[in-house]
Amino acid sequence: MSGNTPGISRHFVLAAGGTGGHLTPAFALAHELERRGHHVALITDERGAAIPGKPDFLPAHVLPAGRFGKNPLGWVKGAAAVMKGRGMARRLFETFQPAAVIGFGGYPALPALLAANADRVPSVIHEQNAVLGRVNRLLAGRVDAIATSYEEVDRLDGKHREKVHVVGNPVRPGVLSLREEPFPAFTQDSLFRVLVTGGSQGARVLSEVVPDGLSMLAPALRSRLQVTQQCRPEDLEAVRARYASHDIPAELATYFEDMASRLADAHLFIGRAGASTIAELTAVGRPAILVPLPIATDDHQAANAREVARSGGARSIRQARFTASELAKQINAMAQHPETLANAAHASWNCGRPDAASDLADLVESLGGDTLQDVIRVGGNNARGATQGQVAGQGAA
Repeated sequence: MSGNTPGISRHFVLAAGGTGGHLTPAFALAHELERRGHHVALITDERGAAIPGKPDFLPAHVLPAGRFGKNPLGWVKGAAAVMKGRGMARRLFETFQPAAVIGFGGYPALPALLAANADRVPSVIHEQNAVLGRVNRLLAGRVDAIATSYEEVDRLDGKHREKVHVVGNPVRPGVLSLREEPFPAFTQDSLFRVLVTGGSQGARVLSEVVPDGLSMLAPALRSRLQVTQQCRPEDLEAVRARYASHDIPAELATYFEDMASRLADAHLFIGRAGASTIAELTAVGRPAILVPLPIATDDHQAANAREVARSGGARSIRQARFTASELAKQINAMAQHPETLANAAHASWNCGRPDAASDLADLVESLGGDTLQDVIRVGGNNARGATQGQVAGQGAA
C-alpha cells in the first residue's frame, strides 16, 4: 500500500522505552496519526504501559526487551529477551498488519524494530537528543528513515546521513499553544519571575546553588524577584529556609501540575537540558540557564544545549562550574536590561520546531510510497510571529 495514498486508514506501531523522554513524542505522534484517521498501537515496557498521559485510544503491548549493561555476563540473557520480544512482535504484526513501525529509543524499541526488519515492514527511528542513543545506533542501518530533533546529531554514522530528516521533538499541546503568546512584559519596574526545575526528581545542585546565586544579583533585579522552584522532598525545608534568609519570595513544591502556565509566566528558566525541556523552552521562547546533567549517557544534555546556547537563547554552565557567583554573573548579563532578556527569548523561540508532530506524521505516512517525504525544515519555522520574544509594547530589536 502506498504511503502517499490520501484518505486511507492504516495501522502504525510505535515502540518506545518507558520514560517520559521517549514516550512524550510517541504520544504526540499517536495523537496526530489518530487525528488523521489511522489506528495506532504502542509497544513498551511495564512502566510505559502505566505512565500517566497515555492516550485512551492507544493500546499498549508489553514485550520483553532485555538490557545490555557493562557486564558481558548479562548480554546472553539480554539477547534472549530481545529475541523473545522480537517473536512476540512478529505475532502482533500478523494481526495488526502495520504500514510502518516507529521507534523512539529505549530498549523496548529494539525487538519491535528487529521484527519490522525481519518482516520487511517500513520503519523509522526518532531521536530526541542531540546524540544518537544506543538503541538507535544499533538500528540506524536497518531502518528506512532517521528523524532527528536537531540539525547536528553526534554519534550518527556519516553513511546514514542520507536517511536523516530534521523534524524536531514534539511537545505537549498545552505548551505548544503558548507559542504565539508574547513574552511576558519585562521592564525596569516589573516583577522578575524565575522558574527552576531539575527534571522529574528535582536536582540537588539547583537547590544548593540557586538561592545563593539569586541573592547575589544586582539590587535592581534582586528586589523584583519572584521564584518558583521544584525541589526534592528531602530538600524542601532547607531550600525554603535559604530563600527566607535571603528575603527572596519563593514558591516551592516537589511537583507543579500547572507547569505549562508557569512556563508561560516565566522570564527566565534555570534547570537541566533534557530533550523535552529544550523542546518546550524553544517552543514557547523562554531564555534559560542550562546545567546539563553530568552523568547523562554520552553527555547528551550538553549536546542538547548546544543549539539554543549558540543562538543566544540560553547560557550553558557545566555543573562543575555552576556556583552561586557564576549563576549571578550569567543572570546579570542576560537580564540587567529588558531588551537583552527579550532578545534572548526571541533567539530561543527561533530554535523551536512547532510542527514536529505534523512533520513526523508526514514522514511516517510517506513510508512505503515512491519517495520519502522530505520534512527537513531549516529555518522554516521562523516566518510567523516575528516579534515574539520582544517586550510587550516594544518593536523588534
